[in-house]
Amino acid sequence: MMQKQLDTSCSNKSMINKQKKYIDRYLKEVRVIIELIDREKIVEIIEVLEKIKEKKGRLFILGIGGSSANASHAVNDFRKICGIESYTPTDNVAELTAWTNDNGFEYIFIKWLQCSHFNKNDALIILSVGGGSQTTSQNLVLAMRYAKKLGAKIVGVVSRDGGETKKLADACVIIPPLVHERITPHAEEWQGIILHLIANALVS
Repeated sequence: MMQKQLDTSCSNKSMINKQKKYIDRYLKEVRVIIELIDREKIVEIIEVLEKIKEKKGRLFILGIGGSSANASHAVNDFRKICGIESYTPTDNVAELTAWTNDNGFEYIFIKWLQCSHFNKNDALIILSVGGGSQTTSQNLVLAMRYAKKLGAKIVGVVSRDGGETKKLADACVIIPPLVHERITPHAEEWQGIILHLIANALVS
């Protein structure tokens, strides 16, 4: 009985030590990202959004998966804190699934923008881990190409190599991809931090 308790105690300590090491490693990566993020790119996004606000343009915030949750949160902040008319298509599940069913998932954003009379006075905010490519997140890529065609502004917060967002955006922050298996969580957590920073900078 005593040996079993000792074994259990050792096992628990080993598990706790393993968890602490993981926590330390994760938070160390966060500290490294803080130092590596390009502040000038954040300034560029703020400047683009200041001009959108001045001319009473609208923000359309696009993201898939965890990034769509960040998009929803950002809509709240840009509307309530900044007074900028803002939307994200992924808040409207009925319309989103209708476009998916009738046209395909890659068309969900461009169709939504067309119905919203998206124009050159408006802007897209792209939230994505990879930024879109010829084979991934075509819904984001088609929306960005449509925005470029209209002369609307595009800004992005992405990771990896920036993808199509880096190529097409007027301003783009890239979250440094430090460790392959944690690119997604770091990208999505930093989307939230940077969006909070930008929204508050617009009213400071």
